[in-house]
Formats: sequence, structure tokens, C-alpha cells
Amino acid sequence: QVQLVESGGGLVQAGGSLKLSCAASGRTFRTYVKGWFPQAPGKEREFVAAISWSGGATYYADSVKGRFTISRDNAKDAVYLQMNSLKPEDAARYYCAAGRGLLINVNGVEYWGQGTQVTVSS
Repeated sequence: QVQLVESGGGLVQAGGSLKLSCAASGRTFRTYVKGWFPQAPGKEREFVAAISWSGGATYYADSVKGRFTISRDNAKDAVYLQMNSLKPEDAARYYCAAGRGLLINVNGVEYWGQGTQVTVSS
């Protein structure tokens, strides 16, 4: 079964940090663009960060620029999201995604993970 498996979510105080990880299972995603899409209750899944297959290009939503950093390790076929200076409005279920095109919205996603929950207390 082809899967993207997220980990690293949890409860953190506002201003704190978390690092999310996403590992591939069942096939390789080394040549895919990868990204992160949080979804809060009652809201649509939205783009926050993406990284090219080589890691040479990264893209961020304005709301997280300067606070979040996306990175990847193709040897491990993994992608990460370092989240600093977390705010209550960052709380959501964070989904890892992979696609072969420009991954700046849900339309470009071919594979989704099951998500990991991030809770930020004020």
C-alpha cells in the first residue's frame, strides 16, 4: 500500500516549536515535489509549504514565512516541516502531500498522508 506517514505533531504553547516528519512507504517519492497542508476544523485544507524534488527550491504561504522551514532528505525519502514561533491560529491537522507538478494548492496533490495533529495553546 502506497503511503505517506506523518509524525511529530503534538501540543505546544504559543511561541514554541515542533518538527513534523513525513516518511514514504510502499513506493518512492524521491522525484516528487512534497508539501504540507494544514486543515483546521471547518476550514479547507490549505497550502503552507512545498519543496522541489532536489530541495533546491522552497515555497511558503505568507502566513508562515520566516517561521516555518521545509526540508527533505531524499536518502530517507522523507520531508520535514520545522515550525517555530507557533501561534494558536497554526493549530490544525497537518497533511503531508506529494505531486509531480507545482504543489501550491490541493489540485496538484497526487498522494496524501493521514495527517498529524498540531495543537497550540495560548
